[in-house]
Amino acid sequence: MGQPVSELIVVRAAGAGDAALVVDLIHRSFATRPALDPPATAMSETEQSVAAALEASGGLIAEHDGRPVGSLLFAPEGRRLWLRRVGVLAEVREHGIAHALTNAAADHAAQQGYDRLVLEARAELPATVHFWTGQGYVEVDRDGPRLQMVRALPLSGTLPTVDATQKLARELAALTRPGDVVLLSGTLGAGKTTFTQGFGEGLGVRGPVTSPTFVIARSHPSLVGGPVLVHVDAYRLPGSAELDDLDLDTDLDTAVTVVEWGEGIAEQLSDDRLEIALRGSLDGARTVTVRRLGARWADVGLEHLALLSSAGGGR
Repeated sequence: MGQPVSELIVVRAAGAGDAALVVDLIHRSFATRPALDPPATAMSETEQSVAAALEASGGLIAEHDGRPVGSLLFAPEGRRLWLRRVGVLAEVREHGIAHALTNAAADHAAQQGYDRLVLEARAELPATVHFWTGQGYVEVDRDGPRLQMVRALPLSGTLPTVDATQKLARELAALTRPGDVVLLSGTLGAGKTTFTQGFGEGLGVRGPVTSPTFVIARSHPSLVGGPVLVHVDAYRLPGSAELDDLDLDTDLDTAVTVVEWGEGIAEQLSDDRLEIALRGSLDGARTVTVRRLGARWADVGLEHLALLSSAGGGR
């Protein structure tokens, strides 16, 4: 923390000794915003309240050309890290300060082991909501005009054996429901089909689950009254249009769809999806990165999956 993110912008950690500066930045930033009903509470912050927040959980200060111009406060909640009082001075709001602050917050959250960032936005400020949406945040709850927005951070881990790969797949399968889409990426031999086999076991579907390369897609009915597994291999599909032409007997809204080689082709299937990247290594182990996209997955915790830990801000 404290490294420049551009030639002019530096983001550094804030501590209790910065309370006077941070409360001044909060008041000046929020004073230029439209009046809201009910009113925002940021103007009620005092040097004492901000010092207590910084002492407990810390925060960030952004400097532009050596001048403090923005700040935010952290507030931990389990594996989620709340961002509070995110503010940038009006005269520098077109200089990328907010982007720098939020990217630095994501890096900090990942380094500290959090798996989600959370904040509150106001529906009456559509430009602000649009900014957060562009940063990967999605609305997961609403209380009147107050929107709770969440950004799920990428999670990564090492899979030393085939059994470990399939175990993770079974655990993720247990979290899915009809209509879910899972995209698998990785080089040849990275374990995509191995992962799907474990995923099918987790769903309790009829096997065997094998690579569907030459038939493009297979449907595996459930043996336990759950959703069908639709297993697609997009390796031979030249583009996303051909994915629409697949002749599947299964309604994808009632199935869980796993697409190998889906990156760049199958994203159209759903804005709400899991993206799982598998990479091989020289010692035979695999690494995995899991990204949760859309409102469906934004607030789904994966903290019980011991193989996964925060992988970074995912910028």
